[in-house]
Amino acid sequence: MRLMPFNVWTRWIKRRLPTSLWGRSLLIIVLPVLIMQAAVTWAFFDAHWQAVTARLSEGLAGDVAWAAESYRDDPSSPNLALISERAERSMQLSIAFQPGAALPKEERRGALGLVDRTLEKALASRLDQPFWFDTTRYPAYVDIRVQEAGGVLRIIAPRERAVATQAHIFVLWLMIATVLLLGVAVLFIRNQVRAIERLAHAAEAFGRGESVPRFKPHGAREVRAAASAFLDMRSRIQRHIDQRTALLASVSHDLRTPLTRLRLELALAPPFKRAEAMKGDLDEMEHMIDEYLAFARGEAGEAMQTVSVPEMLRRAAEDARRSGAEAEVEAPDDLDMLARPLAFRRAINNLVGNAASHGEHVRLTARPLPSGGLEITVEDDGPGIPEDMHEEAFRPFSRLDASRNQNRKGVGLGLAVARDVARGHGGDITLGRSDLGGLKASIRLPADRRAP
Repeated sequence: MRLMPFNVWTRWIKRRLPTSLWGRSLLIIVLPVLIMQAAVTWAFFDAHWQAVTARLSEGLAGDVAWAAESYRDDPSSPNLALISERAERSMQLSIAFQPGAALPKEERRGALGLVDRTLEKALASRLDQPFWFDTTRYPAYVDIRVQEAGGVLRIIAPRERAVATQAHIFVLWLMIATVLLLGVAVLFIRNQVRAIERLAHAAEAFGRGESVPRFKPHGAREVRAAASAFLDMRSRIQRHIDQRTALLASVSHDLRTPLTRLRLELALAPPFKRAEAMKGDLDEMEHMIDEYLAFARGEAGEAMQTVSVPEMLRRAAEDARRSGAEAEVEAPDDLDMLARPLAFRRAINNLVGNAASHGEHVRLTARPLPSGGLEITVEDDGPGIPEDMHEEAFRPFSRLDASRNQNRKGVGLGLAVARDVARGHGGDITLGRSDLGGLKASIRLPADRRAP
């Protein structure tokens, strides 16, 4: 037979190992204990229980041989009564003679073949006559029969005369001790793993932009050190975000002031040929400032609320129609989600705005997923984006001038903001080819974003 290579065995074992820290820690504790207990039990039965059973069987076989020999020397009724009385008093044996009987032809053997083999060996070494025994009919007794002239000598012996019946008590106490030790180990491991799980949940919540005010480091020293490092990192990141937001807000305010002054001077100036073009330039500059500020602000400070998905899509479709595009919505009326309303609407509006500016027809779709989450898609019939440039499209300030963004307004933050919002809700955005011929943007959110 051809043996499997070692690396194949290694991969086979790895595929069947628990994937969680809780499962692997439990396996590290439980498996050695079970192996040790199995080894102790095997050593006990092999070295102690078997030896005791052999000595007991030899003693019982000697008493049976004495009774058979004594009866054979004098098979009279008075002698049989004397033998029976002596055996009852000194050996705990009940002896009776069955005239004209023969040994049963059927063999009755117990579940523990070792007991039967040991007793059979002991009786065969002491008896010259044919014999038969049964260790299963009576739970507390062993039935032994010896063939004699004119009948069968039947001997009933207590089971403890042939088997070490207290062995199960040792095994029982061994099992009780094992269960107690494993119970303590499981509680300890669970407490340690819970600290790591809380740290993982806190990191995941922070990644989605959620606050975790009640998180405090606890558990083993190493876990507390990792949790403290996470809290320090979170504070540094939050300070950086706050500083960036404050800086861009200040820049936005400083830029709006001269823009407002220019707009006022343009309104008061007498009509001239370039007036409308200058107004358009001012509007575009204000739109760019708004996009910068929205990108910097992100989702800070907004709480999760229940949002009607079809209502949100219908509002976005109305905006697309006002831009001159045809828009349709396909979504169940009862589909709700947990989201930051302003941030998520901004993400949808960015996707719909891109679709309406590059195509004439926009389709918005929402559907629940079999996994329990939900998917929102925005499609258009525009030129689309080449597949090898999908990730490039999500980079902040990316314009993709060689494709569908050519000569379009904007600063290249629409898809970047939308992806940040989707990831902040535990999901993501992917791009693909639409059935309409243009771009298809799909937002997939996990099951915990569905409203109950």
